[in-house]
Amino acid sequence: MHLYFKDNFFSSGITDIMDREGRVIGSLDLKSAFGSSLDVYNAGGEAVCSGSFRFFSNKWNITGGNGEELGLLRMRMSFFTKKFEYDAGERGVYEITSPAFSNEYEITDETGRVIAQFSRISGWLQAGAYQLQNESDVLDDWELVAVVMGIHQIRKRNNSAAASSSH
Repeated sequence: MHLYFKDNFFSSGITDIMDREGRVIGSLDLKSAFGSSLDVYNAGGEAVCSGSFRFFSNKWNITGGNGEELGLLRMRMSFFTKKFEYDAGERGVYEITSPAFSNEYEITDETGRVIAQFSRISGWLQAGAYQLQNESDVLDDWELVAVVMGIHQIRKRNNSAAASSSH
């Protein structure tokens, strides 16, 4: 399934999750400009997933609608690619990569099979907007929305830290 969703300027407020035809099938609640956490809701308004940074950490924790831990996202060191790892516990460890100056990412399982792809489709002065194509039979769409937004939040946090340390 193809999903489209975006961040808001100042990373707060509610934004729609849409399918390829532009129908609203869920929403993202970007809770606060200061807190970097979010909830994902299905079309019925039920909370199905949440994401937030762990306390004093750059790791993004993803939980299900009932608060159960689904996985942990972290950035991996790499010189020529953007690389992340999503540890979904017994469901596997997934590698997320993108060439250095690209806005297109692939998510691969432990066998190297591409199970999802996403890309940033917004322009330079726009809030981050994403297209997600999920082919996984293990990770659902809502969980991958939280993963994509987690990557967005980790990159924003790292860019902010780099900018403040250069002054």
